[in-house]
Amino acid sequence: MGITMTRTVAEHLVAVLSAIQPLAPRELDLTDAGGRVLAADVTSTTPIPLFDNSAMDGYAVRSADLAGASAAHPITVPVAADIPAGAVRTDPVAPGTVARIMTGAPMPAGADAIVPVEYSDGGTTETRLTLAPEPGRHLRRAGEDLAAGDLVLPAGTVLHARQIAAAAAAGHGALTVHPRPRVAVISTGSELVTPGSTPRGGQIPDSNSYLLARLVAEAGAEPVRIGAVPDDEAEFARVLAEVSPRVDAIICSGGVSVGAYDVVKAVLAREPGMWFGTVSMQPGKPQGFGHLADGTTVFTLPGNPVSVYVSFAVFVAPALHRLAGHPVTAALPLVPARATSGWRSPAGREQFMPVRIAHDGDAPDGQPAYLVRPSSERGSGSHLVGTLAAADGLVRVPADVTEVNAGETVELLAEGRNR
Repeated sequence: MGITMTRTVAEHLVAVLSAIQPLAPRELDLTDAGGRVLAADVTSTTPIPLFDNSAMDGYAVRSADLAGASAAHPITVPVAADIPAGAVRTDPVAPGTVARIMTGAPMPAGADAIVPVEYSDGGTTETRLTLAPEPGRHLRRAGEDLAAGDLVLPAGTVLHARQIAAAAAAGHGALTVHPRPRVAVISTGSELVTPGSTPRGGQIPDSNSYLLARLVAEAGAEPVRIGAVPDDEAEFARVLAEVSPRVDAIICSGGVSVGAYDVVKAVLAREPGMWFGTVSMQPGKPQGFGHLADGTTVFTLPGNPVSVYVSFAVFVAPALHRLAGHPVTAALPLVPARATSGWRSPAGREQFMPVRIAHDGDAPDGQPAYLVRPSSERGSGSHLVGTLAAADGLVRVPADVTEVNAGETVELLAEGRNR
């Protein structure tokens, strides 16, 4: 076990991220690759478009044949061919004739422009055209979007709908991506019961496993909610051994302090790859992090729900993003905001205050556009899970600040950072 010590928030975040590497890439079908991060560049296997084709329903024409055509002076020409989208073979368009053509159909040899159907009478054997097109009108040229071999998507790209479509158009049916991490969530404590059941004396509902499972999903990973495990070392060790081979990371809440029944710390202290200590923050002071012998990443968080929420936002979310292949920095992404009410902060510890956020649309240039106030009148107490629901975000208060006054500029932890 690592030496128990006190770290700053920045030191612990650096320690966590330096020990995390993206999951090994794998090839996934386009249908399953959405939301993942590309592990390798994607280049186009063909030109895009593949061939010269029509951008409109209408007629493929020789533009010279229609010189002077207009609504006042239509030109009638025979329709020599009909070219649907998907046509494999097309005959050349002879002088003095046209071919009826659909959007996306290959351009026949000899034709150099398209007259949209709106400038015709729609004829199929002959048609009256009222437009004199310039050469190239309404044509899509082969390779005008991308040439074969051009870079379509660089490694590190997050695959949303637009990127999946581009990869498909570039001729790829599967992509090499970093997989979505599978993350087990375990709450510890003999006092925990399933929400919805009737607690007996001393029992409370297990909210942490549901909180963490949803946070894991919102971070883009796949949660595996194990639920509550009692304060029994043998049982906790059994659950760890059963779960670890099936996941990439485990998050435990509770049992990491110095109490007599802190089973998480007692069991994981035997693992040489684990560190336990304190981080100079409020809430979330007791922390643990490391790897099991099989390489599974483990986060051990305090048991109080607000501490869990804060610890996840500051340490766990960026680590899961890195596992998934996102480029992640160890700098907290902070944006300026203005406090509309004041609060106190403990000396010597960075405070992460759950806050309500409003947008100040009338803020002058150079001034914070976000307005914040504590989501609970009782501050950042680690047990205030009920009022945590009202929070929209977290404000970081530096360790050397003991009081935030109304009107002061504060640091708001940005949503969706590093992604």
